[in-house]
Amino acid sequence: MQEPAIQITGLRKTYGAQGNAPAKEALKGVDLTIPAGSIFGLLGPNGAGKSTLINILAGLVLKTSGSVKIWGFDQDVNPRQSRASIGVMPQELNLDPFFTPREALEVQAGLYGVPKAARRSDEILEMIGLADKANAYARSLSGGMRRRLLLGKALVHQPHVLVLDEPTAGVDIELRQMLWANVRRLNEQGMTIILTTHYLEEAEEMCDEIAIINHGEKIAQERTADLVGRMDGKTLVIQPEGAANGLTLPAGVTLEHRRDGSLAFSYRTSQTGADAVLGCLRDAGIGIRDVRTEEPDLEDVFLALTTASA
Repeated sequence: MQEPAIQITGLRKTYGAQGNAPAKEALKGVDLTIPAGSIFGLLGPNGAGKSTLINILAGLVLKTSGSVKIWGFDQDVNPRQSRASIGVMPQELNLDPFFTPREALEVQAGLYGVPKAARRSDEILEMIGLADKANAYARSLSGGMRRRLLLGKALVHQPHVLVLDEPTAGVDIELRQMLWANVRRLNEQGMTIILTTHYLEEAEEMCDEIAIINHGEKIAQERTADLVGRMDGKTLVIQPEGAANGLTLPAGVTLEHRRDGSLAFSYRTSQTGADAVLGCLRDAGIGIRDVRTEEPDLEDVFLALTTASA
């Protein structure tokens, strides 16, 4: 059996009291298993503990207690190997403005001890679309180009695990598409991807599995399809022929009259079927011009879970 890419057990982080502010427990005994070779979503509202968890993985923050294994290496026992197994593309655009993209990649590779003969700076620049800017100063790059360079820096040591912290926040559609194309290509080559994002439609489209944390605790971890499947709500949208009068709704069904004249019948599939909704229309003598369904998405699940755990 293949070992997980990341194995976190009982992870706690408490920030000490400062001034009048009491101590804060940012992570409260989080257990998390991230399968090797997956695209894994780590979601949660602001202040949930995502950044603290990522910074612990990256070796930037010391945990209070618990264990963290990255690619089989325990952070406490093999800190260098565990750190070398992970690359992090941070949210913040922290680049030296006086380095060119090629120099930035070379310096980063040197920090990881990558021999000159094994460095892939030009290959990475080509992949992230900065080959033509290889010798331009970083300060002259656009915001989107700087974000691409952050991805390149995270890849210089060929990590087994890549963490993308809000990678598409504030970027244009072209850059977003290029980034996801690169992520899929890296994943196909065997790299494990951990993604944090506030764009839930991205997580639903990209991620094989998702964990949701709130107030420092993991409140869900499932395959994406199973997580969305938790919500058994469904909406049947009917475009009626003529006026919709005399409707008697089945038990458990609610009706919304939309501005475009359509009727939106919402119900729980575990309690009611579409036949019951269509039957009430037939009984009222209302013809149907068009019909479509609306299924719950990850945003619905996210809101339901985080509201319940608040």
